[in-house]
Amino acid sequence: MHPASDPICAPASPLLPSAVALVRVSGAGLASRLGSLLKLPEPRVATLRTLRWGGFAERALVLFFPGPASYTGEDLVEFQVHGNPLLVRRLLGHLACLGVRQAEPGEFTRRALLNGKQNLLEAEALRDLVAAETDTQIRLAQARAGAQPGWITEARRALAPWMARAEAAVDYGEEEGILLNLKDLAAELEPLRARFHVEQRRSRAARHLQDGIRLALVGRPNAGKSTLFNALAGEDRAIVTDIPGTTRDVLEVRCEWRGLPLRLYDTAGLRETEDPVERLGVARVGPILESADLVLHLVPAGEEGSSLSKTTLAPYQGKVVEIRTFADLAESSGIAIAANLGHLDALESALKERLLGGLAPDACFGALATDRQVRLLDDLTEQLDLLLGLEPGCPPELPASMLQGAWGLLARLTGEDRAETALDALFSGFCLGK
Repeated sequence: MHPASDPICAPASPLLPSAVALVRVSGAGLASRLGSLLKLPEPRVATLRTLRWGGFAERALVLFFPGPASYTGEDLVEFQVHGNPLLVRRLLGHLACLGVRQAEPGEFTRRALLNGKQNLLEAEALRDLVAAETDTQIRLAQARAGAQPGWITEARRALAPWMARAEAAVDYGEEEGILLNLKDLAAELEPLRARFHVEQRRSRAARHLQDGIRLALVGRPNAGKSTLFNALAGEDRAIVTDIPGTTRDVLEVRCEWRGLPLRLYDTAGLRETEDPVERLGVARVGPILESADLVLHLVPAGEEGSSLSKTTLAPYQGKVVEIRTFADLAESSGIAIAANLGHLDALESALKERLLGGLAPDACFGALATDRQVRLLDDLTEQLDLLLGLEPGCPPELPASMLQGAWGLLARLTGEDRAETALDALFSGFCLGK
């Protein structure tokens, strides 16, 4: 592992032909380290400088942010140079000659975390913002990129005095007659437990929005799958004809529909067929069903689902939702749609109920949304449920241990209790300039 303070550099813009490219440098003592390349300008003042190295003379706009008042908490220099990829590589090569090594993925943000400029929740929100593919995902990440969620601060404020009382009961209970009143503890911490359960619900919904909801459309040929696929995607991606078996392979598209980030899969119609190509398409339906968050079984209004469809879907009943298509042509109960007419309100309500717990997408903004965060929140909620379920008269060591466990989970959530393996996994997903 590299030293935590040695100077690093990286392009913060893609190495593609462009008008301007951005190169970042961070580390201690950059004024002397870069002295042969340029004289650093006044702090936080964009200044035009001529960079001279190896026969090159490049006019660059330079910004200098002295530590600790910088993104990383160290001295930070940004060069805005002409966006010729070869020129940028030559500049990076010269920086290496000056003892400035190439940064690892996410190392700038990792230093910001280690130097107290960000917490782990903010770093994860930044990663998700860079990776966002829809408007909802951008807003979801932006809502988490600011200050620490208020409920975490409230949780610490509520737990701290009870931790002190529990420790006192353990250490001095017998000598001083100090007792831990579990009835009072339960009454005072019940609102906190209720808040944890609310945050659990919001986080599960936010997780779906963060990843994109994987929807598989299945059914017999000409059940309306491709029509619905095109309606949700907002463009004609699948061929729609009256000829059965038009879709021979799995089609995939990522889109946003009514505030829901979707990963749609249009599958081959489920039927017995002698066509070898169509049979291959039917065989590929299984893996899609396995990975889907929800399987929409499309059945035309007035019909019953085919026996092959029912057999194929039997192992996935927990995530299968029957959708009645062509509701404009026949009476139907349940979730009925007419995709060709844009009548999809019933589908929208069903998706939000099943995957978001009835919440609107904007109600999830600011909620924890990564696998790591949701797991820790589940553990935290379970810990508090167990704590408030303790019977009076139990040894004080038991509630004291649970309170310490809850406190530790909060610390892991914000990154104050840092596990290097968790940090490595997080920052490996960053681009080089972050």
